[in-house]
Amino acid sequence: MDINSAFLHGDLNEEVYMLLPPGFHSPKSNQVCKLMRSLYGLKQASRQWNAKLTVALLHDGFKQSRLDPSLFTRGTEANFIALLVYVDDIIMASFLRIEAKASDEGLNICQRKYAIDILEEARFLGCKPASTPMTHGLKLSHNDDIHIDDVSSYRRLIGRLLYLTATRPNLTYVIQQISQFIDAPTDKHFSTAHRVLRYIKSSPGQGLFYPKNSDMQLKVFSDSDWAACSEMQKSITGYCIFLGHALISWRSKKQPTVSRSSYEAEYRALAATVCEVQWLTYLLQDLQVKVTKPTTVFCDNKSAVAIAENHVFHERTKHINIDCHIV
Repeated sequence: MDINSAFLHGDLNEEVYMLLPPGFHSPKSNQVCKLMRSLYGLKQASRQWNAKLTVALLHDGFKQSRLDPSLFTRGTEANFIALLVYVDDIIMASFLRIEAKASDEGLNICQRKYAIDILEEARFLGCKPASTPMTHGLKLSHNDDIHIDDVSSYRRLIGRLLYLTATRPNLTYVIQQISQFIDAPTDKHFSTAHRVLRYIKSSPGQGLFYPKNSDMQLKVFSDSDWAACSEMQKSITGYCIFLGHALISWRSKKQPTVSRSSYEAEYRALAATVCEVQWLTYLLQDLQVKVTKPTTVFCDNKSAVAIAENHVFHERTKHINIDCHIV
């Protein structure tokens, strides 16, 4: 759903004046216009539109999520409606370029048509498929090879691949790697992106499967790649979260600070994972999904697990930022 001229519907709470429009002549000099309604170009236009839309939805019986203010819900069970607002666009019940197929076993979603469109635009429909999305042990940096002249095509390709990760979590890591060089890509970065296209060619219809009658328990797997960035020595946080047997959230992201040991990198990844679990727990409550069991978090680093389980160790880890101790 889209709202035409959305910002023109906002009400102004303060006095705002503007210069006379070009071509409008007034017999008096130094005159200005006092705005009665919001106008495109005002700094407060989007805020005022959001406030008016929120009041209208709440008046119609919707409840605004305390965790995610852009989520509005109404009703229960079969009469349940969820609205997700993004500026003047509202998603009520739709899949954007995502193909969904329901069966007796569950729901399968993929982006086959979108993947084929990417291959066709890049002229890779007839390419030789690759078995993996990235060469094992490949390290990328800004000084790799020769910088390319056509930066816009690289940026467009990365942008389209990023949206493909909505149903292809196995592409998350490599796309996270190549998206770091959109400012000055090289031939090596472009060839790495082309390998991703060759991997997509091997299975364009691959996606996610959500089985029926799955248990309502969050299961979380957290990991990190210590000092994976060859330029800044930063580690990579990676996690995946399952609701029963269904994968619902995943991430591969460079950590904001440098970890001095592998267990510190693992602990930072664990902290980011716990924050995501907290957000998902409250979000499931807003969506009226009852979680039947406590969340189970898996981590393969014994030191990180020991710090999380024993608060006494916190005195020995003061060099780690206090935000990590949310675990």
